[in-house]
Parts: sequence; C-alpha cells; structure tokens
Amino acid sequence: MTSNTKQSKALVYAAFVAGLCSIVYELLIATTVSYFLGDSVTYFSLTIGLYMAAMGAGSYCSKYVSGNLVKHFLLLEVLLAAVGGLSVPMLYLSYVAGDVFIPTYVVCTLAVGFLIGMEIPFLTRLMEDFQTLKSNIANILSFDYVGALIATIAFPFFLLPNFGNYQSSLILGLINLSIVVVVARYFKAELSDSKLKVTTACATVFLVLALGIVMTKFTLERWDDALFNGRIVHAEQTVYQKIVITQERDDTRMFLNGNIQFSSVDEHRYHEALVVYPMAYIAQPVKRVLLLGAGDGLAVKQLLKYESIQEIVLVDLDQRVVELAQENPYLTRLNENSLEHKKVTLVQGDAFGYLDENTQAFDLIISDLPDPNNISLARLYTRHFYRLLATRLTQNGVFVTQATSPYYATKAYWSIVNTVRSAGFSVVTPYHSDVPSFGNWGFVMASVDASSIMSKPRALASTQYLNEDMLASMRVFAKDVIYEDAEVNRIDKPILLDYYLEGWRTYGY
Repeated sequence: MTSNTKQSKALVYAAFVAGLCSIVYELLIATTVSYFLGDSVTYFSLTIGLYMAAMGAGSYCSKYVSGNLVKHFLLLEVLLAAVGGLSVPMLYLSYVAGDVFIPTYVVCTLAVGFLIGMEIPFLTRLMEDFQTLKSNIANILSFDYVGALIATIAFPFFLLPNFGNYQSSLILGLINLSIVVVVARYFKAELSDSKLKVTTACATVFLVLALGIVMTKFTLERWDDALFNGRIVHAEQTVYQKIVITQERDDTRMFLNGNIQFSSVDEHRYHEALVVYPMAYIAQPVKRVLLLGAGDGLAVKQLLKYESIQEIVLVDLDQRVVELAQENPYLTRLNENSLEHKKVTLVQGDAFGYLDENTQAFDLIISDLPDPNNISLARLYTRHFYRLLATRLTQNGVFVTQATSPYYATKAYWSIVNTVRSAGFSVVTPYHSDVPSFGNWGFVMASVDASSIMSKPRALASTQYLNEDMLASMRVFAKDVIYEDAEVNRIDKPILLDYYLEGWRTYGY
C-alpha cells in the first residue's frame, strides 16, 4: 500500500470518528441538561440550534487558518477531545455550584460546535492532494454521516446503559484522540517540528481523560454527597434514571434524577392520601387494583391493608427500582416486603403501553407516576392517556392520580384536574394533603359512574395520618391556589409541561 493511500485512509478514518463523536457530544450535553432541568424538548431543541450555529461559525472561521494544516487539524482534535470529553463533567460540577449551570451549558455547546465546524473544512482541504473535489467532498461527508448513524444507535443502546452520561463523555474524548494518533502516524513528514507539540498535547489530554474515567466512581460519589443531604447508601445509573438512596438518622430518602420520591419520615402522609383516601369513598368492594409506577412498594403496603383486594398489578418502567424495593434493606424495612406478597403481580413496562395492550378491567387504578417534568412524562397526564385509562376501569371503577403541588405548580395541578374532566369522567374530585418533604401536594380522584363514589366515607383502615374528620377538608382549596382556566393537556400540545416548569421555577426549583 502506497504512502498516499495510507494517508487517504487515515483521513477517511478521521472523518468517520469525527462524525461519531460530534453527534454523541451533542446528545450527551442535551441529555445531561434534560436530566437536571427536565423539559427535554426545549433543551434538545436549544442544543441543536446552538450547536448548528456554532458549527457554521467554525466552518466560516476555518478559512482563515493557513500554514501547516496537519498540525492545525491535530491540535484542533486534541482541543475538541478535551472540551467535548470534559463537557459533561463540567456540567455536573457547575450544577452543584448553582447559578453557573446554564452559562456552562451554553459555553460547552458553543465551544464543541465551533470546533466540530472546523473539522470538515480541514479534512476536505487535507484530502485535496488525494482526490478530485467531487470525490473528496462526497467521501468525507459519507463517512462522517455513517459515523453519526452508528453513534445515534450506540448512544441509547450501549453507551448510556453501560457507562452513563458522565463516563461516556470521557470515553468519547479518548475515541476523539484516536484521530490524532492515526493521522499523526501517517503524516510524520508533514508534522516535522510540530511533532513534539502535538504529542505532548495529546498525551496530556489522554492522561486527564483516562484519570477521569478511573476516578468516575469516586467523583460521582463526592458529587452526590454535595448534592444530597444525608449519607448515600445506594447510588446507580439505570437505563432510565439516576437512583440515589440516602440515610440520615431515621430518615431514608429516595431520589430519581435528583428529585425526591419519598422520605420515610412522612411518606405515610403521601401514600395514605393516595390510597386510603379513595378507598374510603369507593362504593363497591375493590378486588383488582392497577398501580402505575409505585415501584418502591409503599403504595402496595397501604393496599395490602384491605382484605377485599385479591390482586394488585404493579407496572413500573424501571426494573431496577422494583428490584431495589425487593432487595435493599432500607426499602424492604420501609415497605414491609410488600412486593413479595402473593397478591402482587409485577410488570416491567411503560404505563401507556400496558394500558394499550392489556384490556383487563380494574376496580381501582392508581397513577403514582413521577411529576411531568419532561415530555415523556407529560404524555402520561394527557387527555388521551386518561381516556384510555377510563376504558380499563370496571363499570363502577375509580381512578386516582398524584398531581404535583397545587401551591408550587398551581396551573399544572389544575391542568391535570381539567384534563381528567375532559376525558369523560363524570365525577372528578380534586383534593390535597400536606407532606412536609414535598409541601402541599395534590391528588385527583375520578369515576365514570357517579354512583361509584359515596358522599360519606366509610371507616378508615389503620392509619398514621388520616382521620375521618379531616377527609372533607382535604377537598377545600385556598383562593390563591385555584386556577380554573388551566388548559387541558394534550399529546399534540403538552401545555402541562410549560405550566409545571413555570410553577417550580418561580420558587427556585
């Protein structure tokens, strides 16, 4: 193989890896910001826009670079490996710091986009000696796009599940550096006096990225310690989310993507409002219950108080949450091993998909899903979802859902109420409860048949929080937490997401 052929193939390899790394850097940055701030549509859209604009600026500025193109290209790749590889670690660090998170996000996105924008023009100019302009551009862009295709497949199915956002970023930086190693090997003569400079820069960035990979576990543990109160007793990144369990004195807490799911000090308040309240008003005996979410087993613990219940089907998307609720001693002690009960059937899957595929009817359906802080979750609070859910109730069945805070996210709460009303339920009962870990928290109970819900409650099961005298007051809302004009949340117009983010941001969350 001639020297020219080897150099040409080295540049083709560079184009392939450049395409692969460029799209993954973009996905990593957008995914990280969406994890921390929610609103994935906004941040993916904003990331793409900033990225493309910066790429255009980089491409334009590349024409002003002259002289030793091989040297400039390799130093560019070293800088890109450093900035791109460290972008997610910098975002993690800035998130703990507070006010600098958004500026860091914008700077990282623009910097990576600008450097990537310079790559293709450099590669095209370097290939001029080997191919005609027509073949040159076609080959460079073809391999760049093939690399991007492989990256978009590898990111969700391999990188994220196996390495998580943080470590994937560092690994991509090392892959990016391979361009420097391959091209430098076959362009030794062109580097001449610059070989030492390029080698030193490449080795330095390699050591930083490699050290970052080795120190990932230690670094993320320190990051978690800075972010969460209490001693972290379990932390892991699943395909869907970051799970953290903390322990401080008698308080066990679970966080998903940084959002608190429960505190053992007051979880009984939340789960009694979610389960015991509707059970007190349901007219018919409840035999079959469907739980959407609730993988921690705490709602199941409340349901097992009722002898009439013969079957509880729990559907949760993240299998690891359910497994932890079955295995982790902090959780099993709290949920009293409820998920091991013979009445409980566990299903790993999406709530929407389960309702769509399974036509069995239930006397009670409880939606204990995470708050609608991103587009994927907001679709589980839509008119279409609730209409589908209504078809899975028995004739006298009842539906209840957690519905975020009517105080902190007033418009979001009443949007959920109005969305349930629009889905064909004849009786819709908004109610709320005080849960210190969350604040004032809202729920919605509904039924298709008006006779399904009694006007007066029956005697309560054993409780720590609720009593019969307070049930009526839970349906009373102060004037400043009512917003009757909130729009219905639809799949094609997820207004709930805007309401939710607007409300919580008002209070600095």
